[in-house]
Amino acid sequence: MLVAMSTQLLSVPSLGPKDVHPFIDAAMTEESSLVCSVVRRLLLNYITRPRISVNSSSYSIFSEENQPGVLQRVGSAAATIVLLPFNYLVSSNGEGSSNPLTDCSLLVLLVLIHYHKCVENDESITDRSDDSATSDSLAKSSTHFTVNPYCNALENARDIEFGHMDLEGNAHSGPVVRLPFASLFDTLGMYLADETAVLLLYSLVQGNSGFLEYVLVRTDLDTLLMPILETLYNASKKTPNQIYMLLIILLILSQDSSFNASIHKMILPSVPWYKEHLLHQTSLGSLLVIILIRTVKYNLSKLRDVYLHTTCLATLANMAPHVHRLSAYASQRLVSLFYMLSRKYNKIADRRDDKKGNLTEQDSFAEDMSAELHIYTDFLRIVLEILNAILTYALPRNPEVVYAILHREEVFQPFKSHPRFNELLENIYTVLDFFNSRLDAQRVDGEWSVEKVLQSIIINCRSWRGDGLKMFTRLYFSYEQESHPEEFFIPYVWQLVLSRCGFSFNPSAINLFPVDLPVKEESNDDGEPNKHQNGELNEQRVNIDP
Repeated sequence: MLVAMSTQLLSVPSLGPKDVHPFIDAAMTEESSLVCSVVRRLLLNYITRPRISVNSSSYSIFSEENQPGVLQRVGSAAATIVLLPFNYLVSSNGEGSSNPLTDCSLLVLLVLIHYHKCVENDESITDRSDDSATSDSLAKSSTHFTVNPYCNALENARDIEFGHMDLEGNAHSGPVVRLPFASLFDTLGMYLADETAVLLLYSLVQGNSGFLEYVLVRTDLDTLLMPILETLYNASKKTPNQIYMLLIILLILSQDSSFNASIHKMILPSVPWYKEHLLHQTSLGSLLVIILIRTVKYNLSKLRDVYLHTTCLATLANMAPHVHRLSAYASQRLVSLFYMLSRKYNKIADRRDDKKGNLTEQDSFAEDMSAELHIYTDFLRIVLEILNAILTYALPRNPEVVYAILHREEVFQPFKSHPRFNELLENIYTVLDFFNSRLDAQRVDGEWSVEKVLQSIIINCRSWRGDGLKMFTRLYFSYEQESHPEEFFIPYVWQLVLSRCGFSFNPSAINLFPVDLPVKEESNDDGEPNKHQNGELNEQRVNIDP
């Protein structure tokens, strides 16, 4: 099936009506009952991870309950031929945990659900003249994408525990994929280190409202969040696309207020994979804040991608009003985030000012610098709004945030008169003045220590009433797919297929995305080229944003 659908590799990313893919186009026209059976079976293969018996006389990898499997119908001889690639992979792969049927089932599913067929519409417009009875038929051409039934089947899948009724108690008309959401949730949690699992999770939470609601009511959100956060922690070893997918998943989850509240109630005894700082008895919410800020820092130095910055800050902004007992380290990192972005802002401003005297470079360079400066002005404002949301809606519950702002209040000083920031900074300085005055009025034996300052803040938090604070509209960000998601997802899915399917394609024939062509090969004695690894892709070259 993967080979039959691989005609997509010959197309360019921008699909047109002249692109023809016989196998997958035919698959898109199948009746809904078969489509649902295929989606269900592929997902059950992923969940149950069945092992293929090499010596078995019949196979039921596509069977549905008491129905004979596709391969059983064509006989064991044909089944043996079809399963030769699987047998080869089973015998040649040294990793006991690898399951070729599971892996290929997921790859086939991802190819099917992200495919879009572009078709052309012809509309005839008749132009009649008063002077003659003749008419001219003018052809007006337009294109649109057909509905993908496999994508619809996945998006409408329901939890098998709910029987034939959905979450609102309404019966569905027509076939519906029914899956054990609990098993799917647990399986995704175990295998999120793999990029294909990340894309499946994204496809589910972005498109299937029922599965998203199921995820949000789970009390063990760490099952999904911990592998996501660990992967982001190791971002330097991951592809940019994988990082984007994970951040979008977090943004989608942060759109729910119950999620933002519940992650601060879950306490983690330790986080052994986090090496920079000992995290002991830290809430899941605090860890999420730490990792998002760390990702921004990584992006500043390595990827320098505005979209990644925006997604991280949007998630933090959605979380801010619900922050509860943010840890000392997370609070420090939050204030450091403002300082980190302000340094970048100042560097851009200095470079722009330095070049103003050069008339030859002034126009183009100043325009680029002004655009970048505007972007970082927006970023700094979002961080100030995040701090404002915590101070406005959750200050008594977050003494460590107050302490972090008091400790680093000098980082805000240069921006007090900035027209984009002054109102937001007025609120921060209102809080600073309140707690500084209480500290000044309090006599302490000896020097102020961290513990004494924090204790004073905790006591004075009880008397804080928010007097003098200006109320701002809460920031709220939501994720929406681009109008043509196929331009990102089809190349992305096929990159994953080529890196995991176990067989290779001719790289010089691939037009869907850039590939690294192999170095000129030496021929063997028979005149045939020696084997080479031609499934290697350069992820950095595929820079289409989702």
